[in-house]
Amino acid sequence: MPVIRPSSDLRNKYNEVSDLVHEKGEPVYITKNGRGDMVIMSIAAFEQREAKLELMRKLLEAEIEVRSGAPLLSHDAVWAKMQEKYRV
Repeated sequence: MPVIRPSSDLRNKYNEVSDLVHEKGEPVYITKNGRGDMVIMSIAAFEQREAKLELMRKLLEAEIEVRSGAPLLSHDAVWAKMQEKYRV
């Protein structure tokens, strides 16, 4: 269940809202005049969300590439490339 707080809480109860954002690790929805206005989240949650979106973008890109008929590499070929790149 999302946490919803009025915009006045940003002014009057900032520390409480900040604690909520950090403790729950989820965004807090802020309303203004009873309507949704903005979402607040911790930097850590934002960076995690951005990393997930980037991963999803890369996976979609790979899926499109495979479906378009791009040649696939064998396990041994991938392992050899990784060893070469990272000097394992």
